[in-house]
Amino acid sequence: MSDTQQRIDALVKSNDVLLFMKGTASFPQCGFSGRAIQILKACGVEPRAVKTVNVLEDPEIRAGIKDYSNWPTIPQLYIKGEFVGGSDIMMEMYEKGELQQMLGSPT
Repeated sequence: MSDTQQRIDALVKSNDVLLFMKGTASFPQCGFSGRAIQILKACGVEPRAVKTVNVLEDPEIRAGIKDYSNWPTIPQLYIKGEFVGGSDIMMEMYEKGELQQMLGSPT
């Protein structure tokens, strides 16, 4: 495993809710990342409870996360070490109540 993959793996395993995104929670740099943050807020997740990684600040992470998850797009959500998906999957899961359940949020 490369250094970048090890860094990503450590982040995924050490944060209950982790979002790899473009920008920050308070200033998303793409619509999909902004949507992901809004979905988490709609689930009742406190912004400070979400660890975000701005892939625009680290090109190695930006490229490496796609290999790590075998998923081609960003944002990417991980909950308790498990890859969930991007903003479209997050929205589908939110609409079904599945994301709230995974997050332990009241529905």
